[in-house]
Amino acid sequence: MPPRPMDTAHIRNFCIIAHVDHGKSTLADRFLQLTGTVSEREMTEQVLDSMDLERERGVTIKASAVRMTYLAADGQTYELNLIDTPGHVDFSYEVSRALAACEGALLVVDATQGVEAQTLANLYLALESNLEIIPLLNKIDLPSARTEEVAGEIVRLLGVARESILSISAKNGTNVAAVLEAVVRSVPPPSGSAQASTRALIFDSHYDAYKGVVAYVRVREGELNRAHSFRLMSTGAEFDPIEVGHFSPGMRPNTSLSAGEVGYVATGFKGVRECRVGDTITSSAHPASEPLPGYRRVKPMVFAGVYPVEGEDYAALKDALEKLQLNDASLVFEPETSQALNFGFRCGFLGLFHMEIFQIAEVREPWMEIEVFTPDTYYGTVMDLVTQRRGTFAGQEYPAPGRVQLRFELPLSELIIDFYDQLKSRTRGYASLDYHVAGYRADDLVRLDILINEEPVDALASIVHRDQAYNKGQRLVTKLKAIIPRQLYAVPIQAAAGGRVISRANVKPLRKDVLAKCYGGDITRKKKLLEKQKRGKRRMKMVGNVEIPQEAFMAILRIEGE
Repeated sequence: MPPRPMDTAHIRNFCIIAHVDHGKSTLADRFLQLTGTVSEREMTEQVLDSMDLERERGVTIKASAVRMTYLAADGQTYELNLIDTPGHVDFSYEVSRALAACEGALLVVDATQGVEAQTLANLYLALESNLEIIPLLNKIDLPSARTEEVAGEIVRLLGVARESILSISAKNGTNVAAVLEAVVRSVPPPSGSAQASTRALIFDSHYDAYKGVVAYVRVREGELNRAHSFRLMSTGAEFDPIEVGHFSPGMRPNTSLSAGEVGYVATGFKGVRECRVGDTITSSAHPASEPLPGYRRVKPMVFAGVYPVEGEDYAALKDALEKLQLNDASLVFEPETSQALNFGFRCGFLGLFHMEIFQIAEVREPWMEIEVFTPDTYYGTVMDLVTQRRGTFAGQEYPAPGRVQLRFELPLSELIIDFYDQLKSRTRGYASLDYHVAGYRADDLVRLDILINEEPVDALASIVHRDQAYNKGQRLVTKLKAIIPRQLYAVPIQAAAGGRVISRANVKPLRKDVLAKCYGGDITRKKKLLEKQKRGKRRMKMVGNVEIPQEAFMAILRIEGE
């Protein structure tokens, strides 16, 4: 039997608004721990900030939601729906739609910084949405905290009594339980009848390869049942839900969402054009007479031209933009042409930070967790080998006298070539190795290309760390120079990385003495013969192919151990 929907009197929908780095995500972590939504084993910092960029920059970029079950001091169990809003001014429209899905808001102010710009911007949006504001003074545990001074700023800003401001430390968990009690006590329960025509607000979305566009919704009236058909009121697009459920914080399927609840619906749409933030979902059979207020098309504020480095990559760039738009509906672009840069796209962004997110690119490589079991006399040489291969030390154990088990983390590219042979050589065959995948990590990686006779050889290309590109490129060029057979013309061998040639060597040509039979005569006769030979070599170089022996492909494997 599916779980029965909770009485709306025991539902609380709220969000957290704060300036960047005032502790919003940390406070959300404490809520998840306190309510047991996330186990201690699964707990990480900034659980709701799932993007690496969000963790790196300390700012929430994508809205998210999570359902928590809380046993309050009055003995009643409440369903608390926390909607985590974006924390940058560029995403003010997304913030307004998330606020429209709530009845209350926690206003978090850093006790060391005071009320700042983004705090005020989101506070005004919350007041326009008639939300119940609960002020919180965070980071009171820091030595630089100006608790009473900043509390006075909040009193003057909101016109509330000092006693109503809760002083907390989200990092240490101080007084966080009192915040949840304040939510239960002060935030009003959602209104709206489950018997009315369905109206659900879309406050965010993401794209899933199997389920299509997944819309994050707050059901205002009626019910979202997986067995029924629905329509989006602004676009007119209709769909049969693939899945309906809630976040906890992962996606948990249900059969339906009732009035007052927050969750998601997988629409099956393959693009964001049909399903936009702020739109209203209603029943196809019994549609509502009017949509929920506040929907508008996102208006870009910053424009930039984006062009591929190589003209033939235009189609690939277009595909990449379309895929990015599946998860970022606020990105708009259209084709444009430049006389200097050829074909590209004019892209519109919400602001400079939004454009910076778009520009950020990284290369990730697989990393492995390895275990080396060796006599302790070879401890130093094993550490030296791993350090040379960009590895990091993770731990050690001594399972038996004279034996040590070392744990490292190492890039897969450093492991697969000759790491095992080097390990055996350095430990005289006594060491053993085991490994398993640890995941992907971003690093400063470049493609090392090898060009022979000015033509790139794909089989000799590799991905290397930028710091090692010059050294590896030079060694490989030197090795190839000794292996590739001489031709009747000079054969250049080049290593290129990061768009420039970093090493070069020439295979000298075979020399034929065309003057051997030229006895005496005018010097011009000899010059004509040499010039004819020169033209012939140039023509041969243009149409000739350099045969690359098998030893050349093995050279890339051998240079690691030299």
